[in-house]
Amino acid sequence: MLGVYSFVFVGVFRASWPGAEKGGGVEFALQVFAGLVVFNLFAEVANRAPNLVVEQPNLVKKVIFPVELLTWVTVLSGLFHLVISVASLLLVLLIARGGLPVTALALPLVLSAFLPFLLGVGWFLSALGVFVRDVGQMMNMIVSLTMFMSPVFYSVSTLNVRWQFWMNLNPLTLIIEQVRAVVLLGQWPAWSTLGLYALLACAFAAAGAIFFQLTRKGFADVL
Repeated sequence: MLGVYSFVFVGVFRASWPGAEKGGGVEFALQVFAGLVVFNLFAEVANRAPNLVVEQPNLVKKVIFPVELLTWVTVLSGLFHLVISVASLLLVLLIARGGLPVTALALPLVLSAFLPFLLGVGWFLSALGVFVRDVGQMMNMIVSLTMFMSPVFYSVSTLNVRWQFWMNLNPLTLIIEQVRAVVLLGQWPAWSTLGLYALLACAFAAAGAIFFQLTRKGFADVL
């Protein structure tokens, strides 16, 4: 998929990444790949979450099982794929540039701030999916739209200032930009902004957990 995206945007549309024009297609591919690493993790959780409880009715009806753990399983599964993607990104970066920036050590901290948000998404959608079965189909469309409404194939800096404000409200934007900063630009994360994001993500996760616990009482009746 990375090769296809690079061919379309670089080979067909002649796109170049701001500030990395000299690197050509390789630099553009690295920037896109960094965005896809974050987006694919979100997409995996968001697409699977609506059916987590629906596909396991026995765990709700016949077995005493903490079904809220299913969201953890989904996120951890996504992290496994994330590790493979990050390893591929770092390998290509090592080959293309001959080394890695020391700031890449901060990558786990950047991604860890993203995990509470994913847990919140998982708990909200898995509970909602029990009562509204069309949520799963809706999420496929929403995730596809999110790919283009997130700075995966472009930089926020290329947008009009007015649109930058709205783009920064996207919860994926900060993480994608910070991943690019620490891995590709050799910049340390914006610690204060990242810390605030982590706090808000934890609050969102707590809200998702509460919503899940309040609605789980009706799971057995619906399933």
